[in-house]
Amino acid sequence: MQLAVARALREYWATEYDTGRVEARLNALPQFVTEIDGVDIHFVHVRSAHPGALPLIMTHGWPGSVIEMLDSVGPLTDPTAHGGTAADAFHLVLPSLPGYGFSGEPAEPGWDLVRTARAWTELMRRLGYDRYVAQGGDVGAGVTDALGRLGPDGLAGIHTNLLVPALNDPASLPNGTDAERAALAAIKTFQSSGNGYFVEMATRPQTIGYALQDSPVALAAWMIDHDTDAYYKIARAFTGGEVSGNLTRDHILDNITAYWLTGTGTSAARSYWEAYGPDAPAAGRAPLPDPRVPVGFSAFPGEIWRTPRSWAEQSYPTLDYFGEAARGGHFAAWEEPELFAEQLRAAFRPLR
Repeated sequence: MQLAVARALREYWATEYDTGRVEARLNALPQFVTEIDGVDIHFVHVRSAHPGALPLIMTHGWPGSVIEMLDSVGPLTDPTAHGGTAADAFHLVLPSLPGYGFSGEPAEPGWDLVRTARAWTELMRRLGYDRYVAQGGDVGAGVTDALGRLGPDGLAGIHTNLLVPALNDPASLPNGTDAERAALAAIKTFQSSGNGYFVEMATRPQTIGYALQDSPVALAAWMIDHDTDAYYKIARAFTGGEVSGNLTRDHILDNITAYWLTGTGTSAARSYWEAYGPDAPAAGRAPLPDPRVPVGFSAFPGEIWRTPRSWAEQSYPTLDYFGEAARGGHFAAWEEPELFAEQLRAAFRPLR
């Protein structure tokens, strides 16, 4: 995190940013809380006005929240107003991960990706959706991948924009083409010099949590320094006025402010310890089977690594859609909501 960026962000946040934006943006949409497995789960639920809309549960990641998905609500639920057709419409469910935003903090260990996926299955059942699809990026990709492998009744298909199996075991993937070698090199670079936040939160979440709860600028610095592509796009928004897609100063601060006002810096960090730490429930557990439902995947050029089609095909034997977007990075729904919506429409169109 560069000092000039931190100073510019702090100055704008303190003197120009309207902190009421978060409340107004969230309250413009229907929100609910329901207790699942002992934890209050907050979710946004927007039903499309178009008959035959396909229910879609979409999961954010870290350092994201439902805030990063708000600008995709219109394109997904009302496609006729955003270049699509009524047949492309979705009923949209946006849950906040346990420990994030207005969801409760788990009072016991064990809330890994699989347990969260099971909670999402229960949420969709309670909402009366007996057939639905799921999408996720970042941590949300892990939850969505787990959903596909669990294969609950009613799940018709999944889509992700981060190839979870590649992060877990990149050495098992093909490396014979230039694209494959470039992707493998990008993962190695990330693992050697770009994943400090991942290691810290997976092993010492409470330690970094003290800083995240005590200082808003510390929280902002920790959240912004996620990956190289996203960091420099955000940095330019504050220091040079150059905006990449939807990543304006206000949109960036909406997400950070939501973390600060809910006091969830520590509990969100702890989700990495739950999912990836040394005592995670996944340790010693038999791996889940390959997904039994159709899988869609979209590659965005600014992602930590650009996934080749061959990697997606090997990772998911039931892959039935592979898309390549022209713009966007790791936080695709946040940065390019219209392009993101186009990818989801194409991926799930055969499942309607």
